[in-house]
Amino acid sequence: MLSGDGLRPDVAARHPRQDRSIAALLSDLANETGTLVRQEIALFKTEIGEKLGRLGAGAGTIAAGGLIAFSGWLALIAAAILGLSTVLAPWLAALIIGLVVIAIGGGLLWFGKGRLDADALVPRRTLNSLREDEEWIREQIS
Repeated sequence: MLSGDGLRPDVAARHPRQDRSIAALLSDLANETGTLVRQEIALFKTEIGEKLGRLGAGAGTIAAGGLIAFSGWLALIAAAILGLSTVLAPWLAALIIGLVVIAIGGGLLWFGKGRLDADALVPRRTLNSLREDEEWIREQIS
């Protein structure tokens, strides 16, 4: 049986504490600790899956930013070639387009780098839940 929040076993609801032997209490504690560990592992797996999905999205954004920046580089090369072959108009247009494409690529790279921040990958819900579980176990023992 789980407590009202549905996350932790509710020992008091099954048997009053004063009617139980030490062996029964220790047995319940061992069983409920096992359940708690399984729940924490499930939460950890879920949270790591979410973090890895975010990591994949960040890597995809960096790849897209790199591709767009490379396209801008190619446009700048084309602008340099056109600039040498003509006096003004065609290379100036290619130069402007190349700078815009590079700016977009740089923005995507910056955004993707922010998505890969190590602090964003910390499983905070699992850590908070483990702290709460530690407090709960200490209360059950005392």
